[in-house]
Amino acid sequence: MNLTTALLFVLGLVALVVGADALVRGASKLALRLGLSPLVVGLTVVAFGTSAPEMAVTAGGVLSGQGDLAVGNAVGSNIFNVLFILGLSALITPLAVNQQIIRQEVPVMVGGALLLVVLGLDGAFGLGDGLLLLGLLVAYTALLVWQARSAPAAERAPYDAALAPPVRRWDDALPAQIGLIAVGLLLLVLGANWLVDAATTVARALGLSEAVIGLTIVAVGTSLPEVAASVTASLKGERDIAVGNVVGSCVFNIFGVVGLGAVVAELGTGAPLPLPPGVAHFDLWVMVGALVACLPVFITGREIARWEGALLLGYYLAYTVYLVMAVQHKPGVQAFADAMLGFVVPLTIVTLGVALVRPARVT
Repeated sequence: MNLTTALLFVLGLVALVVGADALVRGASKLALRLGLSPLVVGLTVVAFGTSAPEMAVTAGGVLSGQGDLAVGNAVGSNIFNVLFILGLSALITPLAVNQQIIRQEVPVMVGGALLLVVLGLDGAFGLGDGLLLLGLLVAYTALLVWQARSAPAAERAPYDAALAPPVRRWDDALPAQIGLIAVGLLLLVLGANWLVDAATTVARALGLSEAVIGLTIVAVGTSLPEVAASVTASLKGERDIAVGNVVGSCVFNIFGVVGLGAVVAELGTGAPLPLPPGVAHFDLWVMVGALVACLPVFITGREIARWEGALLLGYYLAYTVYLVMAVQHKPGVQAFADAMLGFVVPLTIVTLGVALVRPARVT
């Protein structure tokens, strides 16, 4: 990798992170101005903002002819979000889990992942698949807005008071909010193009597939906003935010990123968004397993304990080892993959299920 490619890659990551931050700040302020509650802003605008790099990279990858990178980015980002970000955040401090996340958001997230498996059985995501996913995202967002507007005034009062600081800031003005949104979108587009170009160059130079690059380097890079948000929230003791950010981003990745990629692929290239065989047979199932494992992890005492965070991190390490072995065509890579899918993950789910019998702790 020459200096130009490395610089392009770094600039792309920086542009994505800064652009997502600007978009979240401007859109959040504007949403509050329009009367949306802080809860809706957190589950929609902030989740969309931290997933915006994935959406930008996916759209850019599709239009550049790197469809494998696009799907790998969405799947890899969800794996990274659940296993690495939640694991790291829980190691910093045990994470409390809001009852609504257990009752509604996690089932939506798991259901969306299983829907991806069904839609991808034919090896691609067509225009109809993309419109269905985007339609479900709109319906989910509308449900959150309806729930927030239906909430009693007493529930919203503490949040509304917290969002009314005595000193006005520069981004409280409407022109500043619109400007932040515009700058954020521009940086996301530029950053996505730079990152896709650099990642493609690296993949070709190292002989790696675009799907592997998407599952690893690009997935980690586009998940940096989620890392920053969740780790910062953990350090500040805002544990609900750390969990909600990851879950909300996963939902947006499933419905928004893949859905947008499928629509852009059909309208922009005239062909469906391909689902690489390797991703369909292994990585997609790793994502489903990680998301399914969230439910028993969250329910056991309604918090993610440090040992559970370490378990999630261990899974991500094992997954990364598998990818490295697969790229290098190491002997025993298939046995390693079979052990992960057929033994380790089910054993963990059973262990966590047994833990459900213990009395729930108050969080």
